[in-house]
Amino acid sequence: MISAALLAGLAAAPSFAAGNYPITPEQRQTAQQVSQAGVPLSELAANAPDTYTVKAGDTLWAISGLFLKSPWRWPELWGMNTDQIRNPHLIYPGQVLMLVKADGRARLQVGRDVGNGGVPGGTVKLSPRVRSESLYDGSIAAIPQHLIEPFLNEAVVLSGNELEAAPRVISAQENRVWMSKGDLAYVRGTLPPNEDAFRVFREPRPLRDPVTKEVLGYEAAYVGTADLTRAGSGAGTAKEVPATLTITLVRQEVQPGDRLAPVPPRGYTNYVPHAPSGAIDGHIISIYGDAITAGQNQIVALNKGKRDGLERGHVLALWHTGRVVRDPTTPRREEVKLPDERHGQLFVFQVFDRVSYALILSVQEPVVPGDRFTQP
Repeated sequence: MISAALLAGLAAAPSFAAGNYPITPEQRQTAQQVSQAGVPLSELAANAPDTYTVKAGDTLWAISGLFLKSPWRWPELWGMNTDQIRNPHLIYPGQVLMLVKADGRARLQVGRDVGNGGVPGGTVKLSPRVRSESLYDGSIAAIPQHLIEPFLNEAVVLSGNELEAAPRVISAQENRVWMSKGDLAYVRGTLPPNEDAFRVFREPRPLRDPVTKEVLGYEAAYVGTADLTRAGSGAGTAKEVPATLTITLVRQEVQPGDRLAPVPPRGYTNYVPHAPSGAIDGHIISIYGDAITAGQNQIVALNKGKRDGLERGHVLALWHTGRVVRDPTTPRREEVKLPDERHGQLFVFQVFDRVSYALILSVQEPVVPGDRFTQP
């Protein structure tokens, strides 16, 4: 029987009401402060455009990078004109962002192009035409959502072996050892009532802190999904008939012994980039998917979580550990460790108690377990 702890832990993927994208008091305060006078010209990107028309597929991260040196400083971009950009999550294709410079400061105004019925160079208040629909319905996201969404139901960290008591695959059709998409799987164990879609996991593996070697949690290896085809009967009796499920998706082939957990409700949320409020220093535990190294747009596990102050949307600086070299200018050729070099950025999108998952937004060198991260 599936425990309450298992159901809670495995349903931890975020599920938010459409349009419910909270703005923290700190973010709003920053925006209000900046909006009073704009930002110094020194904070603008070197090639910041005078105007930019928002296009389908744009993200707040990319647009922030056009105007500001640091893309995670989205409150400044939003706060340049809080009268017109009241909600940074409701920016739509076709809107024109215009950079106005005066007295050593810069402000952002919002207009619309002639094709949308606007007047060239003119500005238009957003308030009469603000829409409250989901970002999926047209407004731009903070970051490329398609890079993260597949992992929301896959990347699961357990505090222990909660899967031990979960329903389990015991056999395949025609005595097959492996099961692929479309194959039937026979399952023993108590399936939750009113559930017909399940995720399939393999034996969880420990996630160890690369420095202390302490086990921080157990990563449940995601195998795929399966739908209930026929319920079982007679559990615990001599006439027990296992349940029948059809494999609907595979990341790797299903095998006897794999465990099942319900698929949580599919949700959508906009992850707003922002820096941690305080200092943080941690290390990458592993590359998701058992790769040895990682590059841009890949997922990594971090050795910090909720208890360390990490939250969804945090932007972190990625550091490459300096090599140990011998100094050829000295007789003894002493060993010297070169300084760590900053070479990329991480975006935290899934947070557990002691472990988090992050997307590599940019990187100059291959990322390996043990690499360090800090606040940006």
